Amino acid sequence: MKIDFTKNKEGLVPAIIQDAITNTVLMLGYMNQEAYEKTITSKKVTFYSRSKKRLWTKGEESGNFLNLVAIKIDCDNDTLLVKVNPVGPTCHKGSDTCWNEENTQSYGFLSKLEQVITDRKENADGKESYVASLFDEGINKIAQKVGEEAVETIIEAKDSNDLLFLNESADLLFHYLILLQAKGFRLKDIIQILQERH
Repeated sequence: MKIDFTKNKEGLVPAIIQDAITNTVLMLGYMNQEAYEKTITSKKVTFYSRSKKRLWTKGEESGNFLNLVAIKIDCDNDTLLVKVNPVGPTCHKGSDTCWNEENTQSYGFLSKLEQVITDRKENADGKESYVASLFDEGINKIAQKVGEEAVETIIEAKDSNDLLFLNESADLLFHYLILLQAKGFRLKDIIQILQERH
């Protein structure tokens, strides 16, 4: 990796720190050649502190280290993307990120859909919401719906109408997310098992 440390007079490049699992951006720091080399050898992210005018390993006082997973360089060779496994909060103010956000795994739209299901489960009337009505009817009804949608997905898989197959697949996934919450789980619990098996 050829990093261009010459683009600013201090010999520093920005280092964007990202959680290797959640992909959440945790912080921004700066590295010079020495900080980069120490990061590579120690496997703990080290920066050049512009205020202290010295190398600074994140976590050297707090114990909240950033364990190195990988480093990528941008197309201009002057910005680093550093993937890490953080130990504890990243921000010196105690939050997960320097933008005061939680460092949680997101599965994009599926995470939003899970939140909608949670909101309907906790806040909606069963007369107004299909999801709330399923929760009102209980686990047997929810499990039955998953079974029905699974059978319908299988039937459509054997036919040639891709649109019907995709719609039944969406129905199956939607009802499965409801079943997970009815049992007290979330998609992240299933992902964890799949990762352990992998």
